[in-house]
Amino acid sequence: MKNHASAFRLKILFSFTVMLLSITQVLTAQQQESYVENPVAFVNPFHGTAPLTDPDFIGYTPPEGWRVWAGLTYPGATLPNAMVQLSPITQYGSGAGYEYEDKEILGFTHTNKGHWNLCHIPILPIAEKASAPFKSSFDKENETASAGYYSVYLNDYKVKVEVTTTLRAGFHKYTFDDDAAHNILFDLGRANHHVDAWQLRQTGRKTLEGFQRTGGDKVYFSVELSEAISELQQVNPNTDKGYALLNLKASPKPVSLKIGLSFVSAENARENLQQEIGNKPFEEVHQAAEKTWDAVLSKIQVSGGSQKEKELFYSSLYRSMQWPALRSDYNGEFTDAQGTVQNKGFRYYTNPSLWDTYRNKLVLLSLLSPEVTGDIIQSLIDKGTQSGFMPTFFHGDHAAPFVTQAYGKGITNFDVKKAYEQLLNNAYKEGGTRPHIAEYIEKGFISDPDVENPHVETKAKAGVSKTLEYAYDDYSLSLLAEALNDDNHAKDLAARAKNYKNVFDPETHFMRGKLADGSFISPFDAEYPYYEYMYREANAWQVSFFVPHDMQGLVGLYPSEQAFEQKLDSLFTLPWNPKHIARNVSGFLGQYCHGNQPDHEAPFAYYFINKPEKSQHIIDRLLEDYYGVGPTGLAFSGMDDAGEMSAWYVFAASGLYPLSPADNEYLVSLPVFDRVKWNLGRNSFEITQEGTSRNLKEIQYNGKTLDGYFIDQEQLMLGGDLKLNVE
Repeated sequence: MKNHASAFRLKILFSFTVMLLSITQVLTAQQQESYVENPVAFVNPFHGTAPLTDPDFIGYTPPEGWRVWAGLTYPGATLPNAMVQLSPITQYGSGAGYEYEDKEILGFTHTNKGHWNLCHIPILPIAEKASAPFKSSFDKENETASAGYYSVYLNDYKVKVEVTTTLRAGFHKYTFDDDAAHNILFDLGRANHHVDAWQLRQTGRKTLEGFQRTGGDKVYFSVELSEAISELQQVNPNTDKGYALLNLKASPKPVSLKIGLSFVSAENARENLQQEIGNKPFEEVHQAAEKTWDAVLSKIQVSGGSQKEKELFYSSLYRSMQWPALRSDYNGEFTDAQGTVQNKGFRYYTNPSLWDTYRNKLVLLSLLSPEVTGDIIQSLIDKGTQSGFMPTFFHGDHAAPFVTQAYGKGITNFDVKKAYEQLLNNAYKEGGTRPHIAEYIEKGFISDPDVENPHVETKAKAGVSKTLEYAYDDYSLSLLAEALNDDNHAKDLAARAKNYKNVFDPETHFMRGKLADGSFISPFDAEYPYYEYMYREANAWQVSFFVPHDMQGLVGLYPSEQAFEQKLDSLFTLPWNPKHIARNVSGFLGQYCHGNQPDHEAPFAYYFINKPEKSQHIIDRLLEDYYGVGPTGLAFSGMDDAGEMSAWYVFAASGLYPLSPADNEYLVSLPVFDRVKWNLGRNSFEITQEGTSRNLKEIQYNGKTLDGYFIDQEQLMLGGDLKLNVE
């Protein structure tokens, strides 16, 4: 009887265990099947704010006093492509004004890009008897940030600061520990650039207005306070050493400060404030900001993956959608490039960071915010109207792939004929966007001078980088010419797109600088980085695989596919020389530099010798080890550059990459998530992986096996299922 009872208990225990396992399996399956429904919960705006400190990871020992660029992002509140970026500043003249390791806050500024500029209109709540220099210590445990919100407790002034934003206005909420009278500092003599002029005047019991000018930026503002102003003091007004202090009447309630911005007038700033915030309470504005971000971030949903991967994914997507920045007001007015106030029926934006972001971030913007993209292009057209040339950014002529890919996606809320006219001028006329274009047209390459003992900062033409980039820009423009039925230019530009071959050295298999007579520059060190000599912020290794429009042609320049593979292997395995130091070239995998843009296409190059598994190995390594790094887990391997590095993560982690943006097709790789769903227009495009291997063997779109590794824009927009079969 005893044995029967024991057996019965064992049977019950076994059944219960099986039931628990079944429930666990069901719950696990349900978890795997569910997509992230609240992506804003995974946004951590502190990503990219921390420094890189490990010389082994950086690639060299930084000289004393160097802070290696590891994101240069800001943690403050903003909306997608907004005018206002309301963020704490801890150091003026720094990349984004905020450096994670700093222990003091100097103020809260209202514009930001993460690029050593902007950071306009610093405001700081201070204690009644506080004196200069104005700043407060803070503790990291009392600092929080989320999509559209930032908060910190200022220890020295005993006040909790909370901020949120609309497109053109900011909302500060100050909760002081006591009920005494308090001051608010307007530190208008300071910004990330030298301040040329500023003004502030009281316009009512609780209102002020003014402006701050730094270089070409003149930012007007209008302020409304919840408490009456007792006194307005101005110290050294209208100078770069000046500031203003508001003394407020004592109040037991939190103090609110609402501020509208405008690049046109104080009157427009006031209207922006009234239309976008008006009498709304802080929490309503905060919730609206969060809802706005949720709508954008939900356009890409993921299922599975680790907590860190989801956080990096949605934080990167959040960061990708912040620049260019809005510059037109609620009433449609903006100040054009000539300083004239205009109203032309579209939203006016700053220039995109085209050298960095044409690769991926502007493609992402075009997919998720097509209306904004069209207005950005129309803004570029407007700026180019007087000169006849479409503006670019920093290097290359990458407005060409930007406009071409947008038009190819069906984005038409811009004057495509005018855009094309300006881009043709860029491609054919000297004195505009493309330096040395006459030499490029005549010779098919851009030369560099013969410099004895060149060094990192040698000033020259960066001829190899320009030749490669112009060749890609020519290819991009040839596609637009073809779409607009301009056959003559289409053929000529397509022929010029082969100019990359003119700087390829068949002996060394490097893209190599040439002298004006066409001979290769010698001596030649392929590992040495330059800012402007032969290469732009790169060495020979890092640009020698940049032919995104003709990778098969590049492979064909080698004696065999095996020779190409060996060269590519060496890119990722040949150790970086720690004696080679260039500040923004850091974060290496062999000679490959993920911390800067020029070689970001190289990890995908194995696809063109039919070895996607080798690309996947590199991509996975970069996703795993080159984002969210360092002791804080918040550093990037290099500067985010207005969202380019973030967008690389978004595309690579989701399993699609726009290797040649102008072609409007996407190279398929394996996502880090179980499933990814793109919600574009009325249809959704779902990516699923069968199996756990990282070796891609077959791609099926809506049940049919694809020939090759690309899907195109039409397939993406039609929606359906992309099934990835692995080994």
